[in-house]
Amino acid sequence: MEQKLHTPEGVRDIYNKECETKLALQKKLNTVLHLYGYKDIQTPTFEYYDVFREEIGSTSTQELYKFFDREGNILALRPDITPSIARAAATLFENEDFPIRLCYAGNTFINHSSYQGRLKENTQLGAELIGLDSIEADAEMIAMVVDGLKKTGLNEFQVSIGHVDFIQGLMNAADLQEDESREVRTLITNRNFFGVEELLDSKNVKESVKEAFSILPELAGGPEVLEEALKAAPDLNARLGVTRLQQIYRLLTLYGAEDHVTFDLSMSGSYGYYTGVIFRAYTYGTGDAVVRGGRYDHLLAKFGKDTPSIGFAIILDELMSALNRQKITVETVHQNLIVYTEATEKRAVSLACSFRAKGRNIELIKREREEEREVFENYARRTGASALLYLRDGEKIEMVNLKTGEEKLVDLEKQD
Repeated sequence: MEQKLHTPEGVRDIYNKECETKLALQKKLNTVLHLYGYKDIQTPTFEYYDVFREEIGSTSTQELYKFFDREGNILALRPDITPSIARAAATLFENEDFPIRLCYAGNTFINHSSYQGRLKENTQLGAELIGLDSIEADAEMIAMVVDGLKKTGLNEFQVSIGHVDFIQGLMNAADLQEDESREVRTLITNRNFFGVEELLDSKNVKESVKEAFSILPELAGGPEVLEEALKAAPDLNARLGVTRLQQIYRLLTLYGAEDHVTFDLSMSGSYGYYTGVIFRAYTYGTGDAVVRGGRYDHLLAKFGKDTPSIGFAIILDELMSALNRQKITVETVHQNLIVYTEATEKRAVSLACSFRAKGRNIELIKREREEEREVFENYARRTGASALLYLRDGEKIEMVNLKTGEEKLVDLEKQD
């Protein structure tokens, strides 16, 4: 007997109810993106390695899945869909002067270290607004995230917003080396502000700059923290960044999204290509952000079209985990089961065709005469079916509502 194969570490099969829920969730979110005027695009699962090279700022080379084609070209599975969209937009919309609104869904692949215990394949659904550098574009993106998460049934979540120029201004003022700057960013991301203080103390950093770093934990909260951030801003770019956040917040109140918005000036971009406003959405039941987004005004220039852009990606697997732990049900299409014998086959097929014509999902199963209804009832419950129609010989149908347990016997002969 051949040995059964299982999936490699970091990937898994999704099936039955979980798969139905995931697709239903994707459909709900897509509806919101389309309502904002975004149009679907599909890009390849793998690209030339250059699309994700180190300078792009997507994922480190060590975490890419790389391979060769027959001609010897280096290819890579996409770790992030945004660079693929940037490459496609720079080519397909080279001469378009109007803003380009694109949305997508697809799987991404990151070769995390095994000890991290994270999935190496995730599904992302997102949107990109290309060709527009404005507070209106920034606010539209964040409002769309809020609307999308509410559409899934989430109520308790926050979109945390920051600006790359604020942290970058502090780094410039501290005059740190590149590796030191990277270490400080990691410490801040991990909320290890004691570690930041210790590192700055070991360098000849001005007291005023160290003081600005020390109040970073306090620069997280409602719109009122932006006033404090303005006072602490180390340079003009940082002040302009904070002012822009204030303007974005004003627009978000017009969208009615302000209850789900907070600010965090200690935030730095998870991708190296971020250039301005950045944001992440958090909720209960997951240890990571369910949405990541930000402005990337220089990314398309690397592919030949110098134009500003902003986008976000919803990590569907994280979102599903949160919904599940918060016991939020995503409505899926009802599945129904018709069980029949050879003697009732004609009626079963006729019923199935009639139901399918009305848009109802019907699974047909032929049984042997001696098989009991309980066997099929257990199967139907196991696969998440909503109703069972058990055709008996003659003109009788036993109808079972698997959600409520209600049973009904219908005699077609008497109805005629």
